[in-house]
Amino acid sequence: MSAAPTGEPSAPGPTVRVLLADDQHLVRTGFRVILEVEDDIEVVGEAADGERAVTMTRATRPDVVLMDVEMPGMDGLEATRQITADGPGGPAVLILTTFDRDDYLFAALRAGASGFLLKNGTPEELIEAIRVLARGDGLLAPEITRRVISTFARPGDPAGTAHRGPEADAALAGLTPREREVLVLLAGGSSNAEIAASMHLGEATVKTHVSRVLAKLGLRDRVQAVVFAYENGVVRPGG
Repeated sequence: MSAAPTGEPSAPGPTVRVLLADDQHLVRTGFRVILEVEDDIEVVGEAADGERAVTMTRATRPDVVLMDVEMPGMDGLEATRQITADGPGGPAVLILTTFDRDDYLFAALRAGASGFLLKNGTPEELIEAIRVLARGDGLLAPEITRRVISTFARPGDPAGTAHRGPEADAALAGLTPREREVLVLLAGGSSNAEIAASMHLGEATVKTHVSRVLAKLGLRDRVQAVVFAYENGVVRPGG
């Protein structure tokens, strides 16, 4: 009997399904051209306004929605809010921003967006961002992370930390000391590898801690953990 054949190619990884939401046809076409070159990314639909984006998201169930903010009718912020309101297991929303509107940034964070990229980024950054969100991680461009922190540092800002409610108190009380330490490091922008080095743990253990923190606090991803930590006084800029 001959030996079983060896050296067969491994099975391809799962395809990331992406929905494009932008009111400019040429922009959507450009994104489609960039993304469909990749073997692991499939564009499952396009929407020219927020209402259509919500409808198509529920119909096609993509992994990631690439969302513009300024669109006619329902804008990208409200569309993001409706998409993420459908609960866990839904798609991650990646916002493309021009970076000059803090009000858009914070509204989108609170609406449940999982990632932000600048519109002057590269195709490689866009592709990597989509893959990161499809894996269940959140993503903020470094420039936007700095903007988040500096805005929380402004006296009297409505996103300040002075008004933590009883629900947040109860959620935080459910964290172990180690989980709270993980939350602080997440809020500082640390990766799992950096958290592991800081806490002298394995990366698999850190990943488990991160998952438990997000579950206990009812958060979608790392981006929402950053917002929660600053809004509720777990960390403060410069602290």
